[in-house]
Amino acid sequence: MKAIALLGAPKDQWPTDLTALLKQAGQNGEFLIGVDRGSILLRELDLKPDLAVGDFDSLKPQELSQIEQTVADIRYSVPEKDLTDTELMIRYAFEDYGAEFLTLFGSTGGRLDHFMNNLLMVLKPEFSAYTEKIAIVDQQNEIQFYRPGTYTVKKLPGYKYFGVINLTPVQNLNISGAKYHLTGYNSPIPVSFGSNEFLPASETFNLACDQGVLAVIQSKDLDRYQNI
Repeated sequence: MKAIALLGAPKDQWPTDLTALLKQAGQNGEFLIGVDRGSILLRELDLKPDLAVGDFDSLKPQELSQIEQTVADIRYSVPEKDLTDTELMIRYAFEDYGAEFLTLFGSTGGRLDHFMNNLLMVLKPEFSAYTEKIAIVDQQNEIQFYRPGTYTVKKLPGYKYFGVINLTPVQNLNISGAKYHLTGYNSPIPVSFGSNEFLPASETFNLACDQGVLAVIQSKDLDRYQNI
């Protein structure tokens, strides 16, 4: 089962086709999750979350009432807690509902501390089993995560560029089959290798490392940035 979670980050960071994508996902039977304000945002799109998670402190009383009347499974949290609402949601999605892959929308933009938590939570030991089963998507980027191993990374439709970031110390990082190659790279600190590109005649590149957790960010320019 695929799952999609909508968080409460600003709408101007949403993919332009997110509304259509979410409605199609609902029609296809994909599991829809609202995280805190993301729950009411789904209702505003005339979509009913299968699961709502949060302390809901960002909702007005009438909005929370709407969620309570329409969502079958609501998991309440408290503001003071060890895990964020997003982290709690990940645990429920994989452990309680058996999600095979989880895509997060509305998790970038707005408060930078929230985004950094969403980016780095895959490094926590309790979430290591889900590292490669999570994607973060916004208007310009899709982030996926990789643990040690050898991979063929496919180009996503509409994306031109990609970057590779080692989020942890890395050993023997290799990038091949792309515009810029990297061979046998080691680093004790995170380093970002950005603005790489897929080769014109290829829809993939090769990625490998012996140690480390990697983030691969596929990106595209927006029209307003084309001439900068």
